[in-house]
Amino acid sequence: MSGGSYNAVTWLLDRNVDEGRGEKLAFTDTVSELSYRDLQKRSCRVANMLRRLGVRREERVAMIMLDTVNFPAVFLGAIRAGIVPVPLNTLLTSDQYAYVLADCRARVLFISEALLPVVKDMVGRMPDLEQVIVSGNDAHGHKKLSDELARESDTFVTAATHPDEPAFWLYSSGSTGMPKGVRHLHSSLAATADTYAKQVLGIREDDVGLSAAKLFFAYGLGNALTFPMSVGATTVLNSERPTPATMFGLMNRYNPSIFFGVPTLFSAMLNDETMKHERGGNRLRVCTSAGEALPESVGNAWKSRFGVDILDGVGSTELLHIFLSNAPGDIKYGTSGRPVPGYKVRLVNDAGDDVPDGEVGELLVDAPSAGEGYWNQRSKSRQTFAGHWTRTGDKYIRDADGRYTFCGRSDDMFKVSGIWVSPFEVESALITHPAVLEAAVVPEADPEGLLKPKAFVVLRADSKTEGLHEALKEHVKQKIGPWKYPRWIAVVESLPKTATGKIQRFKLRDHS
Repeated sequence: MSGGSYNAVTWLLDRNVDEGRGEKLAFTDTVSELSYRDLQKRSCRVANMLRRLGVRREERVAMIMLDTVNFPAVFLGAIRAGIVPVPLNTLLTSDQYAYVLADCRARVLFISEALLPVVKDMVGRMPDLEQVIVSGNDAHGHKKLSDELARESDTFVTAATHPDEPAFWLYSSGSTGMPKGVRHLHSSLAATADTYAKQVLGIREDDVGLSAAKLFFAYGLGNALTFPMSVGATTVLNSERPTPATMFGLMNRYNPSIFFGVPTLFSAMLNDETMKHERGGNRLRVCTSAGEALPESVGNAWKSRFGVDILDGVGSTELLHIFLSNAPGDIKYGTSGRPVPGYKVRLVNDAGDDVPDGEVGELLVDAPSAGEGYWNQRSKSRQTFAGHWTRTGDKYIRDADGRYTFCGRSDDMFKVSGIWVSPFEVESALITHPAVLEAAVVPEADPEGLLKPKAFVVLRADSKTEGLHEALKEHVKQKIGPWKYPRWIAVVESLPKTATGKIQRFKLRDHS
C-alpha cells in the first residue's frame, strides 16, 4: 500500500457489497438500521452533498454527532469524496468547540440535534464555518441532514486518494490542555484491522459488536466501525451514556458476541446492585478493555461472573488503536500483555537508552497506524512522532516473559525514598479493599518537602469509616510494599475524569 490510488472506503465498505454482503446488517442504533448496501448508497449521497456545498478535496468537515447510523454514513461519505471528516468529542464545552472548529477550519459542521444548544451561540462566529447540517427532526433554522441527502444521487465516483493522504483527523482528549488534532491516513484503518482485530481479537463475519466507547474516540472507531466492517460483521450503536443499565439493556436486546468496554464501566457493571442478576447474553465470547489499565481484581471478577475474559490492552489517539494487549489463551490480569503483531515497542530511560527487564521506562512504539503528526503543532509533533517511533508518555515495566505492566503516565510517576512509585499500582491495591469502589493517588509533599503518596477514595455504599484510614494504609503495605502506602487518605464522592473515564490526576494534584 506504498503507492498508487487507495481510498479507505473502497476497502472498508464497497468490498463488502462486492463480495456479496450487501444485504447484511452493518449498523443498528435501536431506531434505524443500515445494511452494507444502504450504507454504501447513503455515503454516496453524503459525498454528493458535500461536493454540491462546495467542499473540496482535503478540506475538513467537523462532526459533533451521537452514535447513530448517520455517523458512519457521514464519516465514510466524506472520506469517499477525499474530504477529511473530523469527529469531535460530544462532551466538550462551547469554548473547546470554538477552539477546535477554528483550529481545523471546518467548512461544514454535522451535528446531532440534541447537541445544538452547546454550539448555538458560537457557530456564527467561526470564520471558516459555512454550513451547519443537523441530524434530527428539527434543524432549528439550519439545514436538515435527511432533507439534504434526499436531493442527492446514491452513486458517486470515489476519489482516487493516496494511501499516505490524510483521511480523517481525531483530536486527542486534551486532559492536560486544549486538544491536539492528529492526522490519520487512508492506510491507517486497514492497519489496525490487520493487526489487532484480525490477530488478537479474531473478529469474524458472524460477530455482533457493542462498544461502550463512542465512535469519536480512536478506541471506539476501531471497535464499532473499522473492525466489524473489515469482516462484514454487525455493530450495535448506543447514542446514550454507557451506564450499566443501558449496556445490559442492549446486551439483552441484541445478544452481542463482543463487548468493548473500559475499566470504569466494567467495575460499575459488576458493582451495580440493581443489575447483579444480569448475565450479558449467551453469545458473548470475548470482551476488551482500553483507555486505562484494567485492575486485576476487576478482570478476575468479570471472568468469574460472566465466564468470559477481558482482553486488556493499551492504545492511543496518536496510534489509532491498541498496540499492547493480552490475547485469548495468553492473559495475565494486571498487565497490558504483549506487543500486538505488527507493532514493535521499546522501553527507554531519560537518556533514550533501552532499559532491561524489571526496570521502568517510557514506552515507544513503531506502529503501522501512527498518525502523520499534530496539526499546526510542529514542536509537539517532533517530540511525539520521532521517526519510526512514537513516544507514548506512558511508563511501563517488562517482565522476563515479555509482558508489559503499566506504571503510570510519565508526569504522574514520582519517587518515594528514591524508588519510583506508580499511582496506578497503589490505586489497584486500594480497590481490592472491600470498602473502596474507586481510588486515585497523587504525590504530596510532607513537612520536610519529600514526596509521598496521597489517596483520594470513593467508598462503596454502607462502608464504615471508623478506623478505615489506618486499615487502608496497612492493606496497601501488605499488598505492594511498606514504602508505597498512602500517607494521607481523603474520602470523596467522585473522582475527576475525562470523557473516556480516565482519572484526571492533575486536577487532584492541583487541589491536594
